[in-house]
Amino acid sequence: MRVHVVSDVHGAAEALARAGHGADALVCLGDLVLFLDYADHSRGIFPELFGVENADRMVELRTARRFDEARALDRELWAGIDRRTAVVGAVRRQYDELFTALAAAPGPVYATYGNVDMPTLWPEYARPGTTVLDGTTAEIGGLVFGFVGGGLPTPMRTPFEVSEEEYAAKVAALGRVDVLCTHIPPAVPELCYDTVARRFERGSEAVLEAIRSVQPRYSLFGHVHQPLAARTRIGRTECVNVGHFNRTREPWVLQW
Repeated sequence: MRVHVVSDVHGAAEALARAGHGADALVCLGDLVLFLDYADHSRGIFPELFGVENADRMVELRTARRFDEARALDRELWAGIDRRTAVVGAVRRQYDELFTALAAAPGPVYATYGNVDMPTLWPEYARPGTTVLDGTTAEIGGLVFGFVGGGLPTPMRTPFEVSEEEYAAKVAALGRVDVLCTHIPPAVPELCYDTVARRFERGSEAVLEAIRSVQPRYSLFGHVHQPLAARTRIGRTECVNVGHFNRTREPWVLQW
């Protein structure tokens, strides 16, 4: 059995359309939307609306963790604009292209949400053959895969952040799994630290506890684009950051 796994697609629709080729199934761990590309400030919803110069400034402030100033700039730019209408319209255009790309996979697709995704829109765009899971499981090739989408609260205030209690409840609902699939990593410092952004991203204590108690074969996740460590082992569980697909354009391969 061969499964391809991607995370942090961030608008890379052309590469996503090829990601399932040669695999029995494709797993997507979220963050389909591209709001602002930190490597190329001309790409994404933000520069589309406000220009590259403002995108440069926003990245500078966020990277320096000057979040109050970043929020002030955000309020200034959005003044007089219906934020929800503008963002939802842009996300819809991206989802139309991205879910078409997922549907190009020759086998079944299993997907969960990232912290920058808008789950309420997914039922409109998920095509036949794409199964959306969050706090639920699916059997793939005789193994039980558990899926938990979204992120935890951060100063970035991304669209799909949930409380620690809600997130932990989704993890607990999975029960025993062979492969634990989440968007964010377990709360292990070397898995959570981004060496380019020079900050710790939020990891989940609930995921870490599930790994320790359930000991799945694998814990697969994304979210941290340039991790200090891409993988580590906790007991019998291999914890793997499957990679920043927007940059690599290549899926991570799981075979058994």
